[in-house]
Amino acid sequence: MPLTEAGIYAAALRLIDEDGVEALTMRKLATVLDANPMSLYHHVPNKEAVLRGVTRMVGAQFRTVTLEDAPWPERLRLLATDFRTLAHRHPELMAYSFSHQPDFIQHDDPFWTALTAIVAAAGAPPSEVPEIAALIVAVVIGVLAAELNGSLHQWANLKPPGPDADHMFGPDPDLMFRLVMDTLITGLESRLTAGRDGQDTGRR
Repeated sequence: MPLTEAGIYAAALRLIDEDGVEALTMRKLATVLDANPMSLYHHVPNKEAVLRGVTRMVGAQFRTVTLEDAPWPERLRLLATDFRTLAHRHPELMAYSFSHQPDFIQHDDPFWTALTAIVAAAGAPPSEVPEIAALIVAVVIGVLAAELNGSLHQWANLKPPGPDADHMFGPDPDLMFRLVMDTLITGLESRLTAGRDGQDTGRR
């Protein structure tokens, strides 16, 4: 079977899912594809290009349920939850992308397209939609990165001082993620309401 970029990316993703990004090499990739290592360079210049291609491929496969008639907070929660599901489906790749590929989200990616539509539906001024969406991405990715590398679990296990500390339950990642989204949504609602109130005051 002839080599193709899509085939190379698919094989690389399988290797990354199994052994992690650090274990991926062009030689190992060629072995999996039963190809001469040098032949890979006719399609991709180096490992970094492979990683970028794999990340774009996974990002393009992102899917979320479209709830056009639902309130924007519900749509945002669902979008973020589906993005989290994707991150946990390919944790090694996504953890690497969060840390090393700031451009892995592009303007035409399904996730970004859906997110900006939700922010606009929330009532954000058109000029502020990209900025607000970028901040939401930064928060969600930051939390997911900490979740994937174990930091979030470790921090949540740091018990506060006090007599009730020994009776606390361990962290619940799902509950913590819902708390993040509740906080984001509450903050955005407050920001947009204040902006509208300010505009109304200015018109008087």
